[in-house]
Amino acid sequence: MNKDLLLHPVLISLAMITIAFTLKALVDRFARHKAEKKEKDIRYISHNIKHSINLAMVLLLLFVWSTEIQNFALSIAAFAVAIVFATREFIQCIIGFFYLVTTRPFRVGDWVQVGEYYGEIAETDWIKTTMHEIDMHTYQFSRKTIYIPNNKLITNPIKNLNFVKRFTTHHFSIVRKESFNPYPIYETLTTKAKQYCEEFQDVAGRYNSIIERKLDAKISGPEPEIHFSTTELGEFKASFTLFCPTDKALGIEHKLTAFFMELWYSEAAKQQSSNSHI
Repeated sequence: MNKDLLLHPVLISLAMITIAFTLKALVDRFARHKAEKKEKDIRYISHNIKHSINLAMVLLLLFVWSTEIQNFALSIAAFAVAIVFATREFIQCIIGFFYLVTTRPFRVGDWVQVGEYYGEIAETDWIKTTMHEIDMHTYQFSRKTIYIPNNKLITNPIKNLNFVKRFTTHHFSIVRKESFNPYPIYETLTTKAKQYCEEFQDVAGRYNSIIERKLDAKISGPEPEIHFSTTELGEFKASFTLFCPTDKALGIEHKLTAFFMELWYSEAAKQQSSNSHI
């Protein structure tokens, strides 16, 4: 135990430092003695010798403490890895911010879809992107705020829905269980749909052309489209596609639904009456 205590790096270091200071003191005394005896300034020699002693002392101290220094370096490395691991989400969010700045997939005020979330961009900072949630079935704000970490914007697809903010391709369907021939009401229903869309037809046509040029692809519209089909259960299904102002989509849907139901029951009564006479 005494041997281990004597070989402790602290005691060895103190001994080395004591020896080094003693040697430097002897060198100073020897240099002054020589200078007085020979009347010659040899301080530069003593300075060189002291610098050599300092260098030797530092190298020996590094050698004595090499194991502890290595362990300390490993501890620092492990601590740095732990810090990076603990803050990786934060770092990814900052990287995501630079991704947004460089690619600019959207701007404040744009309507976007990120994963399963729809909303209007309200703010973007280093850590998160803030959106006001939008219900895409009603095109209304849901009064909810969504905070999306910026790292999610790297791993999730981003859909810019800014064109939907003014005009939208609105789809809705009506399903009926009654079975009779619905095609006599098709022309009347189509004419009524065009009548509801007539007031904004010119603007819709120009807007539709702009979107087609931007996307470099043909899209439906601006004429309303109606398709009759059946469901998997064999029930009648009427599918409507309207290219209309976003704020008027639900209103037109309600009007067309009411008109369809009126035509439907009228035609159903007509055909039942005709069948009863037969």
